[in-house]
Amino acid sequence: MKIYIINSEKDLEKFKDEYGYYVDGNADIKCSLNIGKRLNVVGFIYIEADGSIRAGWSIEAGESIRAGGSIRAGGSIEAGGSIEAGESYGISAGLQILCKTSLTFGLKCFAGVCTWRKISDSEKTITCGEFKGGVVEYGILKETGIEKIEEMTKDEVCKTLGKTIKIKK
Repeated sequence: MKIYIINSEKDLEKFKDEYGYYVDGNADIKCSLNIGKRLNVVGFIYIEADGSIRAGWSIEAGESIRAGGSIRAGGSIEAGGSIEAGESYGISAGLQILCKTSLTFGLKCFAGVCTWRKISDSEKTITCGEFKGGVVEYGILKETGIEKIEEMTKDEVCKTLGKTIKIKK
């Protein structure tokens, strides 16, 4: 999968679509971003150093989201892998937070801080495979457990990852 280096908000403009930004690959972001709508990345989102990411709507990555600073979204935050914010930072989402593996952050996490309408319990749920640190200040934490891939069949791994795997001979 191709890695796109984003050094400024201007570099992100080539990925603009009608809903915000769509990156068909991995995003290695070397700055803080303040995005009006949503950021959807097929692969991973990696934000270096103290860089933070803020989206007016949602942040979604097919793989992991990792930021040296904070992660904030007006809507949901979703990752096919892990979500990690910096040691001195936290995570805030207007709606739910979902990651299939680990969730780690330094300070506080808020999910379901929606101010524009009434929300259900499912919309303020923080769902992760394994909770590794920080304090859930607002939201409902739900740990699903991380399945050990080495103990799974090829078909079970494909279903869990939502991907097709070809084995070379």
